[in-house]
Amino acid sequence: MNKNVLMIVMVIAAVALVGGGIWYTSRKTTLPEVMVTKTPTPESKIIVNDTPVAISPGEIRKFTIEGGNFKFTPNTMKIKKGDTVQITFKNSEGNHDFVIDEFEVATNKIGEGEEEEVEFVADKVGTFEFYCSVGNHRAMGMKGSLIVE
Repeated sequence: MNKNVLMIVMVIAAVALVGGGIWYTSRKTTLPEVMVTKTPTPESKIIVNDTPVAISPGEIRKFTIEGGNFKFTPNTMKIKKGDTVQITFKNSEGNHDFVIDEFEVATNKIGEGEEEEVEFVADKVGTFEFYCSVGNHRAMGMKGSLIVE
C-alpha cells in the first residue's frame, strides 16, 4: 500500500508542477511592440569606409490636388528623390480617387466635397502618372504627372 500512496503523491506532484508552469507562463503580460524610427536631422551622419558622411534628409512636400470631372488641378507636381510627399486630394464634383501605381499610393473613392490624404517617400527618379481609376475617367483625361528628379 505504501508504494501505491507514494505513486499517487508523485503523480499529484507532477500534475501540480506542469499545471503551475502553464499557469505561470500564461499569466505573464505581453507588452505590444513599439517601432521607433528616427528621422535623420541635418547633423545626422553615417559611416562609409570609416569616414563620417552627413545625411541630408529629404524635404516634406505638401500638395493639394483638386479632382473634378475628368481633370486634376494642378496636374503636375515636381519634387526631388527622397522627399516625403503629402497629398491632400479634394474632390469638387462627382466620385473620384487618386492613384500613383509606382509608389503604391491610392485614396479611397470619395464623393463631392470630400477629401483624403496620402503620404509616401519618393524613392525613385522619373516621371510617374497619377490618375483617377473610376470607370474610364483616366482615358477621358483625368491624369497628371509626378516628376521626381
